[in-house]
Formats: sequence, structure tokens, C-alpha cells
Amino acid sequence: MISIGIIEDENDIRNDLVVYFNRQQDLFCSIAEPSVESFLKVLKTKTIPDILLMDIQLPGMSGLEGIRLIKDQFPDTEIIMLTIYDDTEKIFKALVTGASGYLLKNTSLPKIREAILELRAGGAPMNPQIARKVIEYFNPAKPAKKESPLTDREKEIVIGLVDGLSYQAIGDRMGITIETVRSYIKTIYRKLQVNSKGEVIKKSLSGEI
Repeated sequence: MISIGIIEDENDIRNDLVVYFNRQQDLFCSIAEPSVESFLKVLKTKTIPDILLMDIQLPGMSGLEGIRLIKDQFPDTEIIMLTIYDDTEKIFKALVTGASGYLLKNTSLPKIREAILELRAGGAPMNPQIARKVIEYFNPAKPAKKESPLTDREKEIVIGLVDGLSYQAIGDRMGITIETVRSYIKTIYRKLQVNSKGEVIKKSLSGEI
């Protein structure tokens, strides 16, 4: 079972998500709070969930501020932003700060479930329009290509991440095990001095790899 946390101040949206997740056989909602502050307060007596869905515009601390604070305290918790905002500044601030996925609030409940399972399998779920913005952001002015610190095999792993593949799918493409993929990912993070898939994708698309 995958435990899900929700930080969403709109009661109807939060309640709909809780009801939907708790009807699934492989998911359940362990915490649902209207703010980052109340979420962290509840965690004093509860276990951190595996995956957190979080809005950006929240009362008190914003979701973007909350990413860094939560990742600093709970680095293994994966965060998917679930928001109405689709501007590139917020998208990249979320991804670079540590979010592993970015979905818009018009995403259907079954699609949100698919995104959670994709993230659990090692993917980086985004709505198609968000993924396009990621690509378009770098197209107007690409900096001169630097010499990459990565090997050819490591670059293949990065291409898989940019394509939005799960670790299993990357392994299948390259003919290696998922454990080997995870080992490559750790090496890539170390060489690039990053801590998230979003940072790797940004460096790749900006020509830094």
C-alpha cells in the first residue's frame, strides 16, 4: 500500500481526493491538511507518507516554500505539486527545489492515481502541457554545450528521465536491471551535484550535460 499525504486548502478538492484514494486497493490517504504548518504539526504524531500531493497557493507558507522545508526534514518523501499554476517560473522553482512531479488541478482522479504509480516506479509525472513548457523554456536560447561529466551510458539514463520513463522502463530500454538503473542515478546525482530528477532534467534540457 502506498500512503498518500495531501496539503490542499480547498475543502472540496481535499475531501474528494481523500475519498478516492481510500477506495483504492493500492493507495490510502494517511494525512490531509489545509496548510504546510498544520501538516508538519500532525507529523509529530503520525508517520510521514510515501508521496505528498501539495498545492502552491496555501494559507501561511506557500507550497513552494514547503517543498524545501519538507524535503530537508524528510528527503525520501516524494512530492507532486497539484495546482492551477502553469507558468514556467513556478514549474521550475518546484522541480528544482525538489518536487518530483507537477500536475494541474484539472487532472482527473484516475490520472492522478496513474501519476502516483508512475512516480512510485521511478518516473517524473507531468501533464503534457507542463512537459511542453519544460521543453519550450529552453528552446529560444541554448547555451554553448559544455563537456559533460557523464559517460555515454549515464547520458542514456538521463535521456530516459527526460522522456518521463520509469526506472523499470529505462532498464528495459537499455537491457539492464532496475537496481543497475538506480546505481546509475546515484552516480549521476553525485557527478552533477543535484538532489532530484527535476534538476537533472533541467540541466539536460539547458545543455549543461
